[in-house]
Amino acid sequence: MTAAENVCYTLINVPMDSEPPSEISLKNDLEKGDVKLKTEALKKVIIMILNGEKLPGLLMTIIRFVLPLQDHTIKKLLLVFWEIVPKTTPDGRLLQEMILVCDAYRKDLQHPNEFIRGSTLRFLCKLKEAELLEPLMPAIRACLEHRHSYVRRNAVLAIYTIYRNFEHLIPDAPELIHDFLVNEKDASCKRNAFMMLIHADQDRALDYLSTCIDQVQTFGDILQLVIVELIYKVCHANPSERARFIRCIYNLLQSSSPAVKYEAAGTLVTLSSAPTAIKAAAQCYIDLIIKESDNNVKLIVLDRLIELKEHPSHERVLQDLVMDILRVLSTPDLEVRKKTLQLALDLVSSRNVEELVIVLKKEVIKTNNVTEHEDTDKYRQLLVRTLHSCSVRFPDMAANVIPVLMEFLSDNNEAAAADVLEFVREAIQRFDNLRPLIVEKMLEVFHAIKSVKIYRGALWILGEYCSTKEDIQSVMTEVRRSLGEIPIVESEIKKEAGELKPEEEVSVGPAQKLVTEMGTYATQSALSSSRPAKKEEDRPPLRGFLLDGDFFVAASLATTLTKIALRYVSLVQEKKKQNSFIAEAMLLMATILHLGKSSLPKKPITDDDVDRISLCLKVLSECSPLMNDIFNKECRQSLSHMLSAKLEEEKLSQKKESEKRNVTVQPDDPISFMQLTAKNEMSSKEDQFQLSLLAAMGNTQRKEAADPLASKLNKVTQLTGFSDPVYAEAYVHVNQYDIVLDVLVVNQTSDTLQNCTLELATLGDLKLVEKPSPLTLAPHDFANIKANVKVASTENGIIFGNIVYDVSGAASDRNCVVLSDIHIDIMDYIQPASCTDAEFRQMWAEFEWENKVSLMNTNIVDLNEYLQHILKSTNMKCLTPEKALSGYCGFMAANLYARSIFGEDALANVSIEKPIHLGPEAPVTGHIRIRAKSQGMALSLGDKINLSQKKTSL
Repeated sequence: MTAAENVCYTLINVPMDSEPPSEISLKNDLEKGDVKLKTEALKKVIIMILNGEKLPGLLMTIIRFVLPLQDHTIKKLLLVFWEIVPKTTPDGRLLQEMILVCDAYRKDLQHPNEFIRGSTLRFLCKLKEAELLEPLMPAIRACLEHRHSYVRRNAVLAIYTIYRNFEHLIPDAPELIHDFLVNEKDASCKRNAFMMLIHADQDRALDYLSTCIDQVQTFGDILQLVIVELIYKVCHANPSERARFIRCIYNLLQSSSPAVKYEAAGTLVTLSSAPTAIKAAAQCYIDLIIKESDNNVKLIVLDRLIELKEHPSHERVLQDLVMDILRVLSTPDLEVRKKTLQLALDLVSSRNVEELVIVLKKEVIKTNNVTEHEDTDKYRQLLVRTLHSCSVRFPDMAANVIPVLMEFLSDNNEAAAADVLEFVREAIQRFDNLRPLIVEKMLEVFHAIKSVKIYRGALWILGEYCSTKEDIQSVMTEVRRSLGEIPIVESEIKKEAGELKPEEEVSVGPAQKLVTEMGTYATQSALSSSRPAKKEEDRPPLRGFLLDGDFFVAASLATTLTKIALRYVSLVQEKKKQNSFIAEAMLLMATILHLGKSSLPKKPITDDDVDRISLCLKVLSECSPLMNDIFNKECRQSLSHMLSAKLEEEKLSQKKESEKRNVTVQPDDPISFMQLTAKNEMSSKEDQFQLSLLAAMGNTQRKEAADPLASKLNKVTQLTGFSDPVYAEAYVHVNQYDIVLDVLVVNQTSDTLQNCTLELATLGDLKLVEKPSPLTLAPHDFANIKANVKVASTENGIIFGNIVYDVSGAASDRNCVVLSDIHIDIMDYIQPASCTDAEFRQMWAEFEWENKVSLMNTNIVDLNEYLQHILKSTNMKCLTPEKALSGYCGFMAANLYARSIFGEDALANVSIEKPIHLGPEAPVTGHIRIRAKSQGMALSLGDKINLSQKKTSL
C-alpha cells in the first residue's frame, strides 16, 4: 500500500501560510510551557505529522510532560496525536514507549469524568494494534455498566470494532451485547447495541426483535430505522421470514418519525407486491409529501411514487389514490406541482376523471386574480394543459371544463390565455355537440380580450365555426362594437379637433353609407404629432390595436368577415339582406385599409396585410363558388389534418412508453437461475440501504455500456509517452457534479523517484478540489493517484499539468514530465429533453448567446442520416415530429432540445439541404444555429458538432 492510500481517520484544516516551527522550539514549549503554550505546541506537532514529518524525538517528551495533564482540551488533542503518530518500528514491532501510553488509556477509561471516558472509547475504535487493546479489555467491559449513556454508547461501539477487527480479544461480544441490550433503557445505546448484533450475530438480533416486536412502535426513531434495515436484510436473504416480520413493517408506517416512515414504505414495497402493501406504502409516501416542509424531500418522495407507478401491477392500485395525490397541489413550489399533475394525469382513468376535473377546476378558479406568488401564472398554464389533456382523453369531460377555461381568454397572462385558446380550437373541431356552447361563451368574453394575439385567435374561431344566422349577426355586432365609429380616419380626426365627444365615439350605429372618400385626408400628416395624448382605455379594443399599428389582426378580421359573409349569403335568401351584409363587411375592410394608409397609426400597414385585405374585398365583390370552398371548407380541413397528426403522434409516444414498461418474456427465453445471475442483473436484489449510502457519498457507478468490450478501457487517456522516464495514464470517471481522475504512474527508470508529485491545473468552469500527495516510487514500481475536480457548469473543460520528481542521490534540480491535456466532454452532462413548440419559441427569443455552425467537412450525403448523426453526437432530442421530416424534398429543418444536469437549456435549429446541381453524391450543406443562456454551453455544443463532422469525413 502506498503512502497516499494509507487509511485516514481524521482530517484537519491546516493554514498553509505559516512557517513550520522547529523540533527544538516545540520540545521546549512542551517541556516548560504553561497549559496554553503546550496546547498550541501539540496542535503544531499534530499538523506537522499529518504533513508527513516524523518527529520521533518528541514522543518521549509528550509522554513525560503532556500525558499526565488533566486538561480536557489537551486530552482531546492527545487522542488525535496517538491516532496519527507511528506506533511501530520500521520492522513492524510495537514501540516500547506505547506501553506507557497504554497505561494512560487504562486510567482514562476509569476516569470519573464521563466525557474523558467516552472520548477515549471513541478513540479506541480507531486503533489497529491488538497488543495495545489487550490490556484494556476489562476496563472497556466495565464501561458498559457506567451510569452515563454517553459512556455506555461509546463502549458498545468500541466493543463492536474490536470484535470485528480482533475477535480473539473479546469472543463473547455478541452474548455480552445481547444481555446489555435486554436491560438497556437509553435509545442511542440500544440503537448501537442492536446495530452491532445485526452485523456480528444476526440470529441474536432476530431473537431480541422477536421478544419485543409488539413494542417496536414505542422505540426511538434511531432504533426503529435499524430495525427496518434488519428486517429488509433478513427478508431478502431468507424470503420465508417475510410473514414473520411484515406486520412489524406495517406498524412502523405509523411511526412519528418521517425517516422511519419513508424507509418502512420503501422496504414494504420491496418485500411484498400485494395491493394492500402497495396501497399502504403509497399512502405513507403521500402523507410524507404533504407534511414535510422541505421541497427537496417532497421531490424525492414524489420520485418514489413515480417509480411505483412504472410497475404495471402497481399502477392499478395507485389509480385509486389519485385524489390523495392531488392534495400535494397545496404546495406552492412549481416543480412539485408540475410532477404531481403529471403523475395524476398518468394515473387518471374513466373511474376517477370526473373527480380529477372538479379538483383542477377549483385550482384554476383559485389562481384567478391571485398575484402574491410569481409562479401563479405558470401554475395556471400547467392546470390548463392538464385539463386539456383530460378533455382529449375523455371527451365527456370537455363540456364541464370549457366554460371555466373560457374565462381565462380575457386574462392578462398571454401564455395561459394562448393555451386555453389552443384547447378551445381543438375542442370545437373535435366535438360537434359542443360547438354552440363554445361559440356562445366566446361571444360573451370576446369584448374583454386584452391581448392582440388571443383576439386574433378568437376571431378566427368565431369566423370558422359560426353557422347560424343569429351567431353570424352577433359576430358582426361584436366586431362593430370592438371597432368603434367608422369611417375610423374621419371620426379620429373629428375627435382630435374636438368636434366629437369621446362617449359618442363608442356608440354602434346602423350600417354607414357605402361611399368613402379614399384620398380626402391624405394631407393631414401634421395631426399625428400635434394630437393630444388620450387615455388608451377610452378606445374599443380592436380600434386600439389598429391605432397601435398592429394590422396583422386586421388581415385576420378580413378573413373572418369574408367567411361569415359567404356563409350568410348561403343561409339568407333575401337579396337585399345579402347585399347589405356584404356591403357592411366591405366597408369595414375599406375603412381599415384607409386607416393603414393614413398617418394616424403608430406604424403604417404592411404590404402583406394590404394584399390580404384587398383579396378579401375582391372575393366578396365576386362571390365565386371556388372561393367559397377555399374559405369555408379547406381551412377547416387543414386544421383537421393538423390535429389528427398531433393526436397520432401522441398515441405513438404513449405506445412507445407502454412498450417500454411491459416486460414480455418469450417462450424460448433462457431461465435465469439465481446462482448464475450476474450481479448487475440483480437490480431488484441489490441492497437498497447500501445503494442509498453510496448515492449520498456520490459513489454511484454509472452503468457501463452493455458491450463488455466498451468498458473503462475506452475512457483511458494517455498522459505521457512510452519513452518518458515516468509513464502516466488516466481514467476519467464523470459522476454528475465531480470528476475523479484515476492516474496510473509508472517509474520506467532504475532509480528511486522521491517526492513524485502530480501537479494539475484546470481551464473552464472546473475546480481542483485537493492537491494529490507526493509519492516515493521504487525502480520500475507503479502507483495510483486519485484527483477530484468539481464541475460548476456545462462547458468544455481542459485539465493539464505535469509530474515532478527528485532522483535519489542526484544533485540536479527537480525533473519534470509534461502531461497531455485531458479534455472533459460536454456530453457527460447533456441529456435529451422535450418541451412544447411555444416554450421552444419563447426560449429561442430569450436566449442571448447564439453560435452558428456551418456544414463544411461532412461526407454524409443523406439529410435524414445527417440529422440522426447530429442527434447521436450531441445527445439532443429532435422536437420536430417524424411525420414532418418524412418524404424527400432536398431541404430539411428541425428543432433540437436538450438540458444539462445543471438545469441549463440548449436549443438548436438544423437547416440543411442537398445541392441538386452537384449530383447525387454531393455532401449535405447548410448550417446549425445553437442558442443557450450561457456562452460556454453555446460554444461547447458548436465545438462538439464541428468535431463530429470532421470525424465522419476521415
